[in-house]
Amino acid sequence: MTKADPKLLSRLARIEGQVRGVVRMVEEERYCIDVLNQIEAIKAALGRVETEVLKGHAAHCVAHAIKSGDARDQKQKFDELVELFSRYGK
Repeated sequence: MTKADPKLLSRLARIEGQVRGVVRMVEEERYCIDVLNQIEAIKAALGRVETEVLKGHAAHCVAHAIKSGDARDQKQKFDELVELFSRYGK
């Protein structure tokens, strides 16, 4: 991974706050649908973070492997992506 992206860190901090909010909601025995709506919002936010991390991986790690000409590194990066996408499909 490359240098920490301030925008990504900010998103993660917001997600952390959302999770703490859900904990409070559960402790306060708030309406289930409200809790579920917040959980869905957290999942969506995590999905956006995941997309950004994947873009960064492709732009830096995978691109570096391609430019390096190192067949072993290229295969490793390709295999990692195949494994990642196979887990998404399940």
